[in-house]
Amino acid sequence: MKCLVAIIGPTAVGKTDLGISVAQELGGEIINADSRQIYKLMDIGTAKPTIDQRNTVPHHLIDIIFPDEPYSVALYQKAAGESIADIQSRNRLPILLGGSGQYIWSLIEDWSIPGIQPDSAFRQQMLRQAGESGSAELYEQLKGIDPETAGKILPNNIRRIIRALEIFHATGQKPSQIRKKGKLPFPVLMIGLTAGREKLYELINSRTDRMIESGFVEEVSGLLKKGYTLELPSMSSIGYRQIGMYLQNEINLEEAVRQIKFGTHRFARGQYAWFHLSDSRIKWFDVFDDIKEKIHYTIETFLHDISSAE
Repeated sequence: MKCLVAIIGPTAVGKTDLGISVAQELGGEIINADSRQIYKLMDIGTAKPTIDQRNTVPHHLIDIIFPDEPYSVALYQKAAGESIADIQSRNRLPILLGGSGQYIWSLIEDWSIPGIQPDSAFRQQMLRQAGESGSAELYEQLKGIDPETAGKILPNNIRRIIRALEIFHATGQKPSQIRKKGKLPFPVLMIGLTAGREKLYELINSRTDRMIESGFVEEVSGLLKKGYTLELPSMSSIGYRQIGMYLQNEINLEEAVRQIKFGTHRFARGQYAWFHLSDSRIKWFDVFDDIKEKIHYTIETFLHDISSAE
């Protein structure tokens, strides 16, 4: 029985606990779809599943590269596809779990991703421009070229803005037009977890406080001591940059925490640009409702219908 269950939604909404519960009950294995949990040594700030959780249920594509190693959507798509095939070959249920829209849709929509090599000179030129005029100017440039792609990128995500501009520079085509979409050759059930904005912000704030209590400052300090600088794409993500700024005496810890919470609120809003509540492919559940049994029933019905069709 070949199929895929995806559990998606904004950060801090409870995807990990639900995914482990489903995997335990239905004989599943989890495939990470979080673009930060791929990095080794970055555990607390990425809200990575604990070692005990990973020992309870098999997890794939977590801790696969070091923070200074390059990675791409194309590499993820290939690796996730191989993980799904492996899990299916052992008659287990693959569960795609995370909130990184590019990773998830590249897999589910079977994107044909352009194999455009990085252009170091162009990237340096764009970084200089961003340094002189700010990332907002580059973002407006991308909006003028490809508003669809720009709408799915946060205005301060300089790495993704430059990559989109790089694709246009190399091909003369909009990134949104180049990525051809297809369809996986087996049924997919998408479960979406959501929450009202203020309640979601409360979840984010509480998790941020727990990260600090769990040793997030010490984690970032250890990474900096190992030579991983804040300029790396991995270390420039929300949380790591702010704690790094605190450790370099640019801001105090209270301000760092405030910026992390605010930045994560904005990040969560941006995730809804990838996962629309009106998307009929996604079955949405509000985590503040009594949903556990409803979700398990939805998945079991999906699996039963596939089995009956075969």
